[in-house]
Amino acid sequence: MSAHSASHSSSQHRWLFGANASLAWLGLSVSLLLTILNTYPVTNTIPTIYGFNEAGSAGLVGRVLDFFSYFTILSNIVVAVVATMLWRYPNRQSGIFRVLRLDSLIMISVTGLVFVILLAPKADIQGWAHVSNTLNHYITPVLTVLVFMLIGPRGLIRVRTIFLALILPLAWVAYSLARGAVIDAYPYGFLDAARYGYGTVMINLIGIVGIGILLGFVFFGIDRLISKRALHS
Repeated sequence: MSAHSASHSSSQHRWLFGANASLAWLGLSVSLLLTILNTYPVTNTIPTIYGFNEAGSAGLVGRVLDFFSYFTILSNIVVAVVATMLWRYPNRQSGIFRVLRLDSLIMISVTGLVFVILLAPKADIQGWAHVSNTLNHYITPVLTVLVFMLIGPRGLIRVRTIFLALILPLAWVAYSLARGAVIDAYPYGFLDAARYGYGTVMINLIGIVGIGILLGFVFFGIDRLISKRALHS
C-alpha cells in the first residue's frame, strides 16, 4: 500500500480519531468539573503532595492550578488536541505535529503505566471520580495506542522525533519542581523533593525518561513494521 493510500485510509477512518478525542475531552471535563465543585474531600495526608487547598470558592484557584499541573491532565490534553487535529485533517505532516503526535502516544502511555503500577494501589476513588479516573488512566491510554496501531497516521516518527518529544515532558518536570520549590508541594510522590530530596527524584526521573525513550522506539518500530506490511500487501 502506498503512502497516499495509507493517508486516504486514515481519512476514511477519521471517526476513530473523533472517538479518541471525544473520550479524552470527556474525561478532562468530568475531572475539571469535580475539581471546581470540590465534590469529594481530599484523603491525602501527605502535606508535600497536592491537595491541601481550602474548601469552596476560597480554594478554587489553588485546586484548578493543581489540576492543570498533573502530568495525567497534560497528557490527556495533548491526546485530546492531537486527536481533534487528526479528526479534522488526518493527513497532517508538519515537523511540530510529528513531535506532538509522538508526545501524545508516549505521554499517555506513561500516564497509564505509572498509574497502574505506582498509583492505583494507593488511590482512594469515590463516586463520579471513577468515571474520570477510568477515562483518564485506562480508556484514553488504551484507545490512543489502539487507534495509532489501526490507522496511524504512518510515517510521522523518526529517531530525531523521539528525542524532540522529550521536550514537553521535561518542561513539565521543570515546571513541577520549580512550582514545588515555591509552594512546597508536588503532584506525585516520585517528584516529592521535599520528602525524598532531589537526588532520589532525579533517579526516579531518569528511570521514567528511559521508559519514555523506550516507548518512543517501540512506537517507531511498530510504525515501521505496519508500514512495511501495508506496502507489501
